This record gives sequence, C-alpha cells and structure tokens, in this order.
Amino acid sequence: MLAFSSQYSAVDTNPLSVYIMQPIWNKIIKIVPLWIAPNLLTFSGFVMILFNYFLISFYDWDYTASGTSPGLVPTWVWLFSAFTTFCAYALDSIDGKHARRTQSSTPLGELFDHGLDSWATSIFVLSFFSVCSRDNGKSGVSVYTMYIYLSIVLFNFMCSHWEKYNTGVLFLPWGYDISQVVLIAAYLLTGTVGVEVWQKPLLFGYYITDVLVILLIGFSLFLSFPQTLYNIHRAHLKKTLKNDSLYEGLLPLVSPLLLFILLTAWVVLSPSNILAKQPRLFLWMVGVAFSNVICKVIICQMSSTRPELFHWFLFPLALVVYAAISGLLGPMEEAVLAVFTTLVTAAHVHYGVCVVSTGVWKQLLVGALSGSLNVYIWVFFF
Repeated sequence: MLAFSSQYSAVDTNPLSVYIMQPIWNKIIKIVPLWIAPNLLTFSGFVMILFNYFLISFYDWDYTASGTSPGLVPTWVWLFSAFTTFCAYALDSIDGKHARRTQSSTPLGELFDHGLDSWATSIFVLSFFSVCSRDNGKSGVSVYTMYIYLSIVLFNFMCSHWEKYNTGVLFLPWGYDISQVVLIAAYLLTGTVGVEVWQKPLLFGYYITDVLVILLIGFSLFLSFPQTLYNIHRAHLKKTLKNDSLYEGLLPLVSPLLLFILLTAWVVLSPSNILAKQPRLFLWMVGVAFSNVICKVIICQMSSTRPELFHWFLFPLALVVYAAISGLLGPMEEAVLAVFTTLVTAAHVHYGVCVVSTGVWKQLLVGALSGSLNVYIWVFFF
C-alpha cells in the first residue's frame, strides 16, 4: 500500500492569479457552507465541464458546426459553456482553500484534485475546438493543428508535475489562469457576437485562432518549459533535488514521450486518415491516455516512489497502432478506434475509482487506529 506524503508545497507567482483572481476566490469561499466536503467541490467542477463537453459534442460532433454562418450551435450553448467554465475554474480554485478552512486537507484530496485536473485539461481544449471550428478551406484550424495544440497543453501540464517530482514543489503554471480567462471570454464572445468573429481575419491576415496557437507555442517554448528547467536547476544548485541521478529525474518522461510517438505515428501513417475521419473520438482517446499516464507520475511524486519505465497502456496501444498503419485493420480502423477508446476510458475510470477508494479506506483506518478520527462520517463526498 502506498504511503502518501502529507506535505503539500505550491508556489503561485502569476500576477493574474495573485492580484485579481485570488481576491475573488477569497470572497467566494466565504459563502461555501462548512459542512460541504472539499472533494465535493472538486468533483462538481469536473462534472460541469464534462457535461458541457458532451453538450457541445451533441451539437458539433465533427467540429464543423461553427464553420458556417450562422453557426449550427445554439447561442445559449456558448453562454452556458462560459458559465460552466467559470464555475469549474472557481471550484477548482477554492477547493484547497475550503479544505484548509475546514481543517480537512489530506493527501487524498490533493491526489483527487490533480488527478481530475489531468483529465479536465484535455476536456477544456476539446470543447474549445468547437468554437474555432475545423478547417473548411476559408477559416478554422486543421485537425492536425488540433492534435498539436492538445499535445502542447498536455505537455505543459505534465511538466508541472515532473517538476514537482524532482523538486518537491508544485510551481503553478501561469498558463492555467490565463487559459481559463481566455476560454470564458471566447465563449462569451461567441455567444454574444456569433461564430462569425472566428471566420474573419484579425490582424495582417491572421485569424484569432492563428494568434492563439502562436501564443500557445511561444508561451510553452519561451516561458513555461524554460521556467520548469530553471526551477529544477535551481533545486540542483541548492542540493534540494529529490532525485540525485539524471536517469531517475528523467524517468517520468519516458512513458509520456513514447505515448506521443505512438499516437503521432498513428496520426501520420494511418491509411484511412483516422484523425480526419474521427477527430473528436481520437482526441478524446489522446486526452484520456495522457491523463492515465500523468496520474501515475502524480502518484509517484506524492508517494516518493519510482515510476515504471513503460506504462502498461503503451503495449496495447502499440499493437493497435501497428495493426492500423500496417493495413491489417483495413476498413475496420474506425470501429477499432471506437472500441479501443471505450476500453481506455473505462480502464481510466476504474483506475481512478480504485485509487480513491483505497485512499479513503486507508484514511479512515489511520484515523481510527490513531484515535483521532475527527472527520465527517462520509469523509469523501459528504
């Protein structure tokens, strides 16, 4: 049984968060009843963005609904998306504050929060793609740009936890607060002005989506990743690194890198151009797969254990990718993708339930044995 560290160390230096959003969260937290469990706030936020994703998918399964004028997605959906995104953002920001306020902070709560964040990260992005639409020859972004965009966002999330794995400190990425504000603004803009705003050049022939992609790549290459390396280097100079060897420090990156290579090979070499045929299904599978791999890294950094070199998911994925790009699947490639995505999602949910349930029972057992079980009777959700 894993022993999770009870110390949580995080640093937030984003001016948007420190000077604008945190004061707002400090006011909102005061209206949250003390009897509500922090994990309920976390889970509620995740459910809201998940519901919003499925709602958008209902109206725009293949990312083409916003490519026409007027768009095929009702206006109220975009306004609802802005509302749910803000609520999820707020709940994710106050759950930790509420836990400290009620003196119910636990490693399990931290794991639950970061685990859902690892999945929510991709869901936020996949929902946003419906705003900018798929490339129709005049505007929108290509499905390959969507894949790269999603991969970069997931890479940034992974770097934050790889950084904590090595330093013991979670340096909260600047991109999180900025991306949430941009998402909310994008939904409000689309709901009030219409999807036409995304179909017109903004500056020098570039569309808003082009600007956002450029900013994302620039932010990742010149700010986020360099900052991660700097913080690890600084910890090395201070001799506070949790891992002495280069091999141990880089070990958590092996599985995510191999995952990206396999998925990219499928995208590029697919005989049926699977990403173009089923972009939403394929990108959903990418997000779930990355979430499961990153969750393993989060658990390792919280329990100070050594991550496995090859994540179990890589082996069935390698078989599917080989069968697809070699032509063995033939016309069955889309069907296999659907089945594979379903199985991966079910496995990820099962993994999460097992980890959480094990953590709850251990938390109750430790409290009972120590004689200090001062928690609510429904310790996790209620």
